Amino acid sequence: MEDPKLEKHFKSHRSTVTSLSFSPNTKQLVSGSLDSCLFLWPFKPQVRAYRFDAVYSVCFSPSGHLIASGSKDKKVRLWIPSVKGESTVFKAHTAAVRCVDFSSDGQSLLSSSEDKTIKIWTVHRQKFQFSLNQHSNWVRCAKFSPDGRLIVSCSDDKTVKIWDRNTNECMHTFYEPHGFLNDVAFHPSGTCIGGGCTDASVKIWDIRTRKLIQHYANHVASVNNVAFHPNGNFLLTASSDATLKIFDLLEGRLIYTLHGHQGPAMSVAFSKQGDYFASGGQDQQVLVWKTNFDTTIPFVDSTNTTNNKYTNGSDLTSNDYSTTSRISSANIQQKKSQIASLREKSNPETSDERRARKIDMFSGKSTTRTFDDDDRLEITNIGPAYENGIARSNSASACLINSATVANGTSKNNRATYDIETTAHQTYSPQLTNTLEHIVQQLDILTKTVAILETRLTMTESKLQELNDQGQDNKKKV
Repeated sequence: MEDPKLEKHFKSHRSTVTSLSFSPNTKQLVSGSLDSCLFLWPFKPQVRAYRFDAVYSVCFSPSGHLIASGSKDKKVRLWIPSVKGESTVFKAHTAAVRCVDFSSDGQSLLSSSEDKTIKIWTVHRQKFQFSLNQHSNWVRCAKFSPDGRLIVSCSDDKTVKIWDRNTNECMHTFYEPHGFLNDVAFHPSGTCIGGGCTDASVKIWDIRTRKLIQHYANHVASVNNVAFHPNGNFLLTASSDATLKIFDLLEGRLIYTLHGHQGPAMSVAFSKQGDYFASGGQDQQVLVWKTNFDTTIPFVDSTNTTNNKYTNGSDLTSNDYSTTSRISSANIQQKKSQIASLREKSNPETSDERRARKIDMFSGKSTTRTFDDDDRLEITNIGPAYENGIARSNSASACLINSATVANGTSKNNRATYDIETTAHQTYSPQLTNTLEHIVQQLDILTKTVAILETRLTMTESKLQELNDQGQDNKKKV
């Protein structure tokens, strides 16, 4: 397995980079930022900027002929990625648009907003189709499933919802008692979802069994964005702790920690083939990385899946992955075994973070020391980064963590079970959690109501005292 390598470094934004998306042919990268600009980065020395209001989300269409953007001005824009930058604008929501996403066939567009709604539009005529309205707070993110039949959304109301696009109904709700998710995405198979939470955790749920199957607690600050590798074996995360982390989902462990940003990392994205990934942060930089670690694993296109079964506890069958002729039977079998491996991890778990090896980030060359299989890469970019809340000195490499304290015989697959999360998941049902959340909300409302009544009562008492004083003064005059 080769190490990730920094390929390109773009810096033209003047504020936080909030969203990234590769074109299908990997020849262009679009970035959105709070500086009100969209930048279209060809992998050549030229760039094109488009100025709107603060941009929260950008997304290439599957064909690469359109880019969608959502911004603070409550509008969604569809524009052609060319020098002219011709665009179609329509007011989609009554508050800022937080996320946009194309369906796999490119015919539908999804938008989610701070107005608590999710809306679906036709791309050809920008015609409104329907709205999903069951969230009670900002909808941070909403995404189509690979086959376009389901929608996943996450909100500040501490819920993650799975929607049936055909019936427009919520199929299931996952509850987050410790924080809310900033971002959520479908696994390429369409059978699992993964998200990054404000409590610094990364979680993966199986939407068939409706259970939490993996839990990672390696970040030390809010996880802002997540992206699955197209082959489904890896998950990339961006966090406010200024790091990117790459998780091996089949082994259930952290394999790389990348220090490239000089502040919170806000967005990540893989190219369609997975050979590159990009990251953006509050340091106004866009970094493009060569993946390298996935070279031995075949790419499987899952966007043409049909007859996929999402019912509770259903197993994979030969009809679950009807694919194009480009995909060999071996690749299909690899995909099935991959999902089975994910499903077998019945308990939520955290990976064991122990070792790192020294590497020159720009040359990609490791030191001459020989490393064990347990070693993982921790890359530090030039400029200050942050680890565990402590600023690091300027460096172009990473330190090697000595594993002498690790017990003999510990394998690279060793990982600790997150007992507290597991116990909580097993003890409290979603219905009970929802009831408790509702009670807390009602108590907050009652507290505010009592405070208002106390204020009014105080004003009334003051008024009565004034009237009483005036009455006594009048009696004295008489």
